[in-house]
Amino acid sequence: MRVSKMVSSALVAGLLIAVIPSSMIAAQGASGPVTFKGEGQIGAVFMDPYGVAPLTAVIKSAGYTLTDASVTVKGKGEKGLPISYKVGDTKILQHGGIPVFGLYPDFVNTVEVSYKKHNPGKDGKIDDVKETYKIYAPPVITYGSGTRQTSALPTAVVVKPADKSVKDKLYLMDHLSGVLPNSSQVVWNNPSGGALEWDNSSYVWIIDTNGDIRWYLNVDKFRDPKDLRKKGNMMGFDQTKDGSLVWGMSQSYMKYDLLGREIFNRELPANYVDFSHHMEETEKGTYLLRVASADFKRKDGKNIRTVRDVIVEVDKDGNVMDEWNINTILDPYRDNNLLAMDQGAVCLNIDASQAGHTKSKEEMEGPNSPFGDVTGVGPGRNWAHVNSVNYDATDDSIILSVRNQSATVKIGRDKKVKWIIASPEGWNKELASKLLTPIDAKGNKIDCGPTGSKCPGYENPKGGFDWTWTQHTSYKINEKSKPGKVHVSVFDNGDSRGMEQPAMMSMKYSRAVEYVVDEKNMTVQQVWEFGKERGFEWYSPITSVVEYQPKTDSMMVYSAVAGLGDVKKFRKGEQELTPFLHEFKYGTTDSLLEMKFINGNHTIGYRALSVDLQSAFK
Repeated sequence: MRVSKMVSSALVAGLLIAVIPSSMIAAQGASGPVTFKGEGQIGAVFMDPYGVAPLTAVIKSAGYTLTDASVTVKGKGEKGLPISYKVGDTKILQHGGIPVFGLYPDFVNTVEVSYKKHNPGKDGKIDDVKETYKIYAPPVITYGSGTRQTSALPTAVVVKPADKSVKDKLYLMDHLSGVLPNSSQVVWNNPSGGALEWDNSSYVWIIDTNGDIRWYLNVDKFRDPKDLRKKGNMMGFDQTKDGSLVWGMSQSYMKYDLLGREIFNRELPANYVDFSHHMEETEKGTYLLRVASADFKRKDGKNIRTVRDVIVEVDKDGNVMDEWNINTILDPYRDNNLLAMDQGAVCLNIDASQAGHTKSKEEMEGPNSPFGDVTGVGPGRNWAHVNSVNYDATDDSIILSVRNQSATVKIGRDKKVKWIIASPEGWNKELASKLLTPIDAKGNKIDCGPTGSKCPGYENPKGGFDWTWTQHTSYKINEKSKPGKVHVSVFDNGDSRGMEQPAMMSMKYSRAVEYVVDEKNMTVQQVWEFGKERGFEWYSPITSVVEYQPKTDSMMVYSAVAGLGDVKKFRKGEQELTPFLHEFKYGTTDSLLEMKFINGNHTIGYRALSVDLQSAFK
């Protein structure tokens, strides 16, 4: 009798379990042999799978083996641009499904996918599947100023529609905030110096050539102004050979893929502080970081932290391989260019009260001159302001943009200077021997006047050869260079041009420029320029980038803070920043694309970066 009751109870329990939905069981225990229900033939759509890239998703595999996948996110409306890419089989395994990139924010996106679905079982049937998903992505949410702001991110306006040769390109935009209440609250001590206070919120997003936002980074997941390791500007974005992104922010540097998966996120090696501006992967698989010294012994016996003047090379595991301490390679007491600079805008240190003013020798070199992120000479002050480092594999050297010296400098592994593109004023005897002589297309020497600072391009309204002044992004163009003949692209910001300030602020201008360096004969020839004809409207006193694009044989140019020439008006809210993004057919000023950005006074443009999807997902 007891046995029959027990059997009856077991049967009833079994029947109850059979009719209870699996979702109810999952709430109390294991779900059993089920997975989340998919919208199509495979698994569920998982939005923002890694929590930092809200306009991405993964269509889960639901346990099937998937191969040969392709994705197209259809364009928005009649003029919207589709984003299409193939997905490597290992990427499907990495993400547990098919990665979706390029969703429009606050919009129901149409996403077409195709793939081979390998069915389990002895027959091993493989289905060729094509299906369409409707995926809503949320609006862009960023930390903002709340004032002088009409949108979460600057709005891109197409001035010249994209030529078909560049129409499918994507651009990562990196902007930084003006001064917000959660910025710049901490400085270094024991020893003092450094640039820890250089700490602002960042805005990082990707646009297509229509200017539509197709991706953004949730920077709040990275920056915490109350945490020393998580302070700082997010800068130096670069795409590595495997399609991932690397960048740094103050005391750390990191690598993530485009879906937001962390590959590494590391503190700087203990000997260094204050990453900013630039990080890149070399052909050897190492990384170059622009940092500063955490503890440097000056010749007068003082210990200080230095400012933007050290390059460190680390391997893929974060081990230090080498360093270039520019304090010991160049002359940190050369003051000619520093004395000529407008102190209203020294990179992102924008001070309207100093607009139009230069510094005196006493202010920069006096015994009471402070250490830290201030314009001045000697280790512990912002004498160099290195804003880019570019590796040259042909002779294992680096090319630097040394902004506050208005110099592009090549330095070998032996820490010896190979050549310098700069005005000859003020260099010591040893470094003066490394200065390049300017020549024209026929090889004739160009006369830059008694001081060497006022070249024909400076004096002639139509342009011509000139040095670069307070420049950014001195990059070797590998595809155009030959042994001994190095092509270099530079964004010539233009402050201190001619080693002076002009009679009127409106006379300032910026340029994108390309040089050819003859390393044997120690000459430099200017072969291309753009910008002088655009005048003050296009002038960017700080930041910006020029970079050759090998896949489209074009020059990408971003004048990142056009409109900031009048700093006083900008700080009063009377001046609109209108950065300009361009593509030019190589060797010409034929425009393949022009965009400008509006509604962005709550941000300061830093750089743009062309992003390749196939390397990221294939």
